[in-house]
Amino acid sequence: MKTLLPGPVKGALAITLILLNTLWLFPILIVFAVLKLVIPVPGVRKACTVVLNRIAWLWIGFNNLLADTLHQVTWDVRGVADLRKDQWYFVTCNHQSWTDIPAIQHVLNSRIPLLKFFLKQQLIWVPFLGIAWWALDFPFMQRHTKDQIARNPSLKGRDIEATRAACEKFRFTPVTIFNFMEGTRFTPAKQSAQKSPYRHLLKPRAGGTAFVLEAMGDSLTTMLDVTIVYPDSRKGIWDYLCGRIHHIVIDIRTREIPGRFLGMDYQSSPKVRADFQRWVGQIWLEKDARIDELLRETRGL
Repeated sequence: MKTLLPGPVKGALAITLILLNTLWLFPILIVFAVLKLVIPVPGVRKACTVVLNRIAWLWIGFNNLLADTLHQVTWDVRGVADLRKDQWYFVTCNHQSWTDIPAIQHVLNSRIPLLKFFLKQQLIWVPFLGIAWWALDFPFMQRHTKDQIARNPSLKGRDIEATRAACEKFRFTPVTIFNFMEGTRFTPAKQSAQKSPYRHLLKPRAGGTAFVLEAMGDSLTTMLDVTIVYPDSRKGIWDYLCGRIHHIVIDIRTREIPGRFLGMDYQSSPKVRADFQRWVGQIWLEKDARIDELLRETRGL
């Protein structure tokens, strides 16, 4: 099947099977999400959370099995030997295409806790998906702009406190928080518009990461710095679904987050803000050099 089917047929088949799998699992997820919502008993909610996380794990696992069945991908994975499912992690990665997410899920799904994203508070009202994200304990963040705080100083600090409260459940249950620091996919046009000083990266947005560490500083002490490279240059999600991507390199470096950044006051302290931005900038310099190194190695340059 990996070689007999034309690429577009494999792509259409992959989309169809993922959709069918979603249509089968999503109603089950909604049932347990509603139970978790309407029965505010800690034991019941904890049991529902276990089931819901398992459903998400099965959904990702099916996608991974499908990719392995339909596609011929050489997975060059580095730095996963010491990863654990009972550890709290903050994960960041360079962002080249929508293929990045299924590729990272392929590598990390059974090695660390389920990947979760910080979401804007307003997204909780998205039909069906909002309750699914809530049920899966995706943390919803409340952010107030500088203008809003200037008009109403009493709002200062409320966003962090609300997010800390939302993340309270993670104090006892290991979790993986995922964030693309670049904020958007890399393209040469975006790189030029930003005047990015990096060859392969956009400028990192330190604020979002700082918000996570400020809210969850007593739990998140370890960063997984993921660098993803597509040596054969194809990297679009349709290319991935059609089996046109044959080599993916995922290099993971485990970094301890400096204690001074855990629970920091990023917004109010210019000194802390500058220090954190320097730290993130150094990581990005090393990542840019690492991408060069991986491309030379895998392309035989």
